[in-house]
Amino acid sequence: QVQLVESGGGLVQAGDSLRLSCAASGRTFSRYAMGWFRQSPGKEREFVAAISSSGTTYSADSVKGRFTISRDNAKNTVYLQMNSLKPEDTAVYYCAADPSYSGGVFDVNDYDYWGQGTQVTVSS
Repeated sequence: QVQLVESGGGLVQAGDSLRLSCAASGRTFSRYAMGWFRQSPGKEREFVAAISSSGTTYSADSVKGRFTISRDNAKNTVYLQMNSLKPEDTAVYYCAADPSYSGGVFDVNDYDYWGQGTQVTVSS
């Protein structure tokens, strides 16, 4: 069982930055593929960014150049640095883990464990 705890969300203005953190349990965190997803009211959960166990990163077109995913295996933590935030980035952001690394990273079904979510609100 893997437990994930997100933090770092909040209310910011357009153009501001936030850094989300996701602390994971487990002794083999370095082997996990990790992802960030977001969900706004009335919409499906959508892929934001992911990082493989080897450090390869992936990001959605909507956040390319603004959001950066990274990991610190010594701290069992994955981060999402969000710059130049826009009102359309407003959502609940979820961290997800795939300990078995199925190979896919873009779909919610690629992940086995989820955090409780952290709210990010960007005002215009």
